[in-house]
Amino acid sequence: MKYGIDIGHNCPPDTGARGIKFEDNLTVDVGNRVIAKLKALGHQVVECKPTSASTVGDSLRKRCAKANASNIDVFVSIHFNAFNRQANGTEVFAASDAGRKIAKSVLNEIVKLGFFNRGVKNGSHLYVVRNTDMTAILVEGCFIDSQKDMALYNPEAMANAIVKGLTGKLPDNIPVDPVEDEEQNPDVTIQRLQKALNRLKITDQDGKPLAEDGANGPKTRSAIEKFQRIVDIQQTGNADQNTWNAINQILAKRIIRVNHAGGVAVRYLQYRLGVGVDGIYGPQTETAVKKYQQQNGLTADGIIGPITWQKLIG
Repeated sequence: MKYGIDIGHNCPPDTGARGIKFEDNLTVDVGNRVIAKLKALGHQVVECKPTSASTVGDSLRKRCAKANASNIDVFVSIHFNAFNRQANGTEVFAASDAGRKIAKSVLNEIVKLGFFNRGVKNGSHLYVVRNTDMTAILVEGCFIDSQKDMALYNPEAMANAIVKGLTGKLPDNIPVDPVEDEEQNPDVTIQRLQKALNRLKITDQDGKPLAEDGANGPKTRSAIEKFQRIVDIQQTGNADQNTWNAINQILAKRIIRVNHAGGVAVRYLQYRLGVGVDGIYGPQTETAVKKYQQQNGLTADGIIGPITWQKLIG
């Protein structure tokens, strides 16, 4: 079989939902595992997520165009839901009889993991289901803003369920690198702290990068205090939990859009861009972001996505 696997969103400005976890992270993690497992079973796989898009509509069109041009047999779009922190469970969308049959098989495997069965639903209103020429399904694995679902969620188990539902089989265990989430990085050593502050371009009292020597000396403490001042937490010069939370939140490099973000990451961006630091992504900050993007040969859309983050902190 030849499968088209569409890792949902992950193509700014087409970005996923956020809740307890972030949809863009989960779709990449599960999608990569599904692709690897299908290939291990001997199937052909076409990755349908575009590398860039000018609008959300453009992102959706490119996904369908890739699938339609690749002569694939089954198109699978992988997503996760978010609603009101109360809704939970799994649902799979399809529009044709063949699609509903596959959707039911995938749904049955996922609900075996303990998720509430929300059923196979009519996906004729969904762009990627409606505009692909082959059998198509869209999987909403579970709700990322549900405590119940996130307690059940495991990317390996979710990927196995999708592959088993599609093929009736599973390959032998194969290694797949998980998607790193810096917000959950447990490393709080002084050396990682120094590396992180250097990456964030936070210098010592003399305006110099830190020596990454693992020694918590006065220069390191001055850089910590400077960072604490930027992100508006207590200036102790010591890397406490609040400091690490702020560092990891920035290093996680979430998608940031005007009027949709605030707090630590925005304060850091404002510091780097040389505008007033208030933690609110308003018009002044948007103008500075677009100017930075123009100066660095990026699309000046005001959206801090993976490419802009890459320029800022690598």
